[in-house]
Amino acid sequence: MIYTVTLNPALDYVIQVDNFKAGQINRNKKEDIYYGGKGINVSCILNELDIKTTALGFIAGFTGKALEEGLNKLGIDTAFITVPKGMTRINVKMKSDEETEINGMGPTIEEADFEFLLEQVKTLKKGDTIIISGNVPKCMSSDTYERIISCLDKEVNLVVDAEKDLLLKVLKYRPFLIKPNNIELGEMFGREIRSDFDVIHYAKKLQEQGARNVLVSMAKDGAILVDENGVVSIQGVAKGEVVNSVGAGDSMVAGFIAGYIKTNDYAQALKLGTACGGATAFHSGLATREQIEEVLSTL
Repeated sequence: MIYTVTLNPALDYVIQVDNFKAGQINRNKKEDIYYGGKGINVSCILNELDIKTTALGFIAGFTGKALEEGLNKLGIDTAFITVPKGMTRINVKMKSDEETEINGMGPTIEEADFEFLLEQVKTLKKGDTIIISGNVPKCMSSDTYERIISCLDKEVNLVVDAEKDLLLKVLKYRPFLIKPNNIELGEMFGREIRSDFDVIHYAKKLQEQGARNVLVSMAKDGAILVDENGVVSIQGVAKGEVVNSVGAGDSMVAGFIAGYIKTNDYAQALKLGTACGGATAFHSGLATREQIEEVLSTL
């Protein structure tokens, strides 16, 4: 079974407003609601690829209930922990002459709530995969990821997609996959990444620190995978017009995991990951199966 962890999921309210003017009444031209959070995005893409997941994390209030019910209707299993304080956040993303985002706070997660999550992850067993992604909410301690991971059976496959400091702290647990982008990779070592050679060099440095497979996304320049067998795979970018960057990286992670499960081949996993990331980037929401297959056929 694959489990995704989203500590602070959200309902993303995406609106289109022509010529937004502050201090006045503005009316939406278009509106959509998406189920947000990096782990949630991974579950949604894997669901499109017919791979079952269970989404873990914290929800609260009527918005949390709406998120859970919405995911269940899509066929995604959930085992969220409902907390009593606050509500699952609503993030407003407005597209107008300029793009504007207003992100909600999310609920208060106390130690007792977190202990329930730790008990959940302790039940994972050999052959399971857990995907932990996103930032840690301000109400939780900076060692949250480490506390979760330290509860895992060593035979559980660990995938981590997080920012610099969070990612570096978990390398000692030998994650199956990490996915920094080229900018984040440079920040980890205080260097500017100028070439594929640089990407490969520093990806191998992360392997020396414990990562098994390092997938580096490079926006318009494609992606590079340095796998645990020492093989370097370079994949060109999918061709299309980028209209949305939200969820593209999560889609790449989901596609990579799906590709590896289906083929047991890292190069094929990279190809499907690239297709999923591109398909999401080329559309207003997360990619559908048909959109992914269309992009995949061009790679």
